[in-house]
Amino acid sequence: MVSQEKNQNLLEGFKAFLLRGNVIDLAVAVVIGAAFTNIVNAIVKGVISPVVGAFGTKNLESYRSCLKAPCQVNESGEVVQGVAILWGSVLSATLSFLITAAVVYFLMVLPMARYLARRAALQKERRGVEEALEVTELELLKDIRDALVAQRGAERGAP
Repeated sequence: MVSQEKNQNLLEGFKAFLLRGNVIDLAVAVVIGAAFTNIVNAIVKGVISPVVGAFGTKNLESYRSCLKAPCQVNESGEVVQGVAILWGSVLSATLSFLITAAVVYFLMVLPMARYLARRAALQKERRGVEEALEVTELELLKDIRDALVAQRGAERGAP
């Protein structure tokens, strides 16, 4: 009996964990990120690489420097002899990262920040109006109190 209750509590806790907004948001972000990677790779291969290819070769991965000569490369592009620094693959990965970061910033982070700033300004404005109404209401109540006090004082003073 106790183990059944424990299993139910465990399953209910797991269900609550899965249904929290953070886990679902994270899962959606991973799926969108995976799809977005394909877009960035297509931009690098279809736009950036040809532009770089105008000055050298279209394949950024083929850029390398020989640290210890003689460097020999086979048909598949692997270094067979010598020590080569594959700075072209680093450049390609860096460009992919920069493009991804720029797109995420300009299409997601910046618009969300602007939206949140507008929303905060509207809430601040609403709070200001509510405070002004509260102050006005308080002043009105004070005026009524003062008028009643003055009226009572006038009634007591008149025989």
